[in-house]
Amino acid sequence: MPQDRRPSFTRHHSQDMRSSTAPGGVEHAVRVDLDDLVCQVPEGPDRDAFSKEMDDFYRLFSRYLHEKKHSKPLDWEKVRGPKPEDVIAYGDLEAKQLKDIKPLLNKLAVLKLNGGLGTTMGCVGPKSAIEVRDSQTFLDLTVQQIEYLNQVSDADVPLILMNSFNTDEDTKKIVQKYSAHNVNICTFNQSRYPRFKADSNLPLAQSPDNRPGFWYPPGHGDLYESFANSGLLEQLIKDGKEWVFVSNVDNLGATVDPAILQHMADTGAEFVMEVTDKTKADIKGGTIIDYDGQVRLLEIAQVPKAHVDDFKRVKKFKIFNTNNLWISLKAIQRLVESQKFDLDLIVNHKTTDDGTAVIQLETAVGAAIKHFTGSHGVNVPRSRFLPVKSTSDLFLVTSDLYLLENGQLLMNPKRTFKTVPVVKLGDHFKKVNDYLARFKTPPQILELDHLTVTGDVCFSSDVTLEGTVIIVANYGAHIDIPRGAILNDKVVSGDLRLLDH
Repeated sequence: MPQDRRPSFTRHHSQDMRSSTAPGGVEHAVRVDLDDLVCQVPEGPDRDAFSKEMDDFYRLFSRYLHEKKHSKPLDWEKVRGPKPEDVIAYGDLEAKQLKDIKPLLNKLAVLKLNGGLGTTMGCVGPKSAIEVRDSQTFLDLTVQQIEYLNQVSDADVPLILMNSFNTDEDTKKIVQKYSAHNVNICTFNQSRYPRFKADSNLPLAQSPDNRPGFWYPPGHGDLYESFANSGLLEQLIKDGKEWVFVSNVDNLGATVDPAILQHMADTGAEFVMEVTDKTKADIKGGTIIDYDGQVRLLEIAQVPKAHVDDFKRVKKFKIFNTNNLWISLKAIQRLVESQKFDLDLIVNHKTTDDGTAVIQLETAVGAAIKHFTGSHGVNVPRSRFLPVKSTSDLFLVTSDLYLLENGQLLMNPKRTFKTVPVVKLGDHFKKVNDYLARFKTPPQILELDHLTVTGDVCFSSDVTLEGTVIIVANYGAHIDIPRGAILNDKVVSGDLRLLDH
């Protein structure tokens, strides 16, 4: 079928007119533009799928306009800490072994959020393809975890990857190497939504082509809609699956936990969020609250400016969301079909390469906690939250602080204290390639409490760091930490003097 394309001069003119004078205002104008984009896709399954995406975006956009005009700010007086029954201690759950819960495992699927790129760490392609341990990537370790799980339990737990249009092509190539593994791997794409101009509220894209900067993946809260749209949700239910365990692909502590799965089955809860105790490094993390009698997830972006400091206080808000979520598949299907997912909007302001101010609307997967029956949190050990968001995190997971077993990182039993050191690496270490070039071998850090490194610093092999270590190379200076050096509670300055402090 010939594509329905409108001359660009007509479209620009109609945009200008519609945004200001036409009946229905900007909401009508956006609907017309979205329909125009859909008409440019040839008839068939691709057009149907794209049309569904644009319908989903339009609902989100309409809600944005309504909330912008009518919504009231969060009433801080109604914010309470979670009730005791809203957050259960992991230690109160009955311990289970994987081999003991095979019937439950056969009703489980594991879903990894795999839409992110490694650009913040200077990498090209999916973040899951970054090598993090013994030349193995996040994806390698994830596959090992599921393969081991299926082996010891004799179950059939599939691995599902939610990609974005940024990561899909590369990920599909990568997963081909796992064809001989005891893991059934499925992929689907989260939605692709159009950015819209901040001044006119009209979509930036004039064609459905995937031009850089014109489209974006709308956050992991899109999981529910895109999961259903892909057909995988329905297929899993037909295959007898009842639950899905969702986590970020870069969280190496997010393995299938038999005690939590048994807890899901025993309680009939439709949604369980793993939370863990906050440290000073987690003060911005979203937390479970009681708001007007309802369990909800509170993100820092929702907090009135006058109360941000209150939100950051660890004493008042003691836990945060790890984004490890256990969810009923049938409950997802029910809520999607009834269009009940009005997740809290995250309004993200961006600027394109040519300086155009644009907006992208996003949502967070954990915000759906308020929609499910019996939803609550389980306060898990910190070992279940080992994300790699920066090279400082990479420094920890590649060190002797952890042992690697069957794709899972376990705290080295030789470490005296079970807390994780605070590590702050400066801009010279920000990109993975620069980071790797500055360490001959990973330092030994079993007795390390705190490390700060700034400036042009390089580490030779077999370096040991203990206690609190601060290394500062001022502008124009260079520091080489010599081979075999042991730094115990030391400050290293630009001239390499070692000072007790």
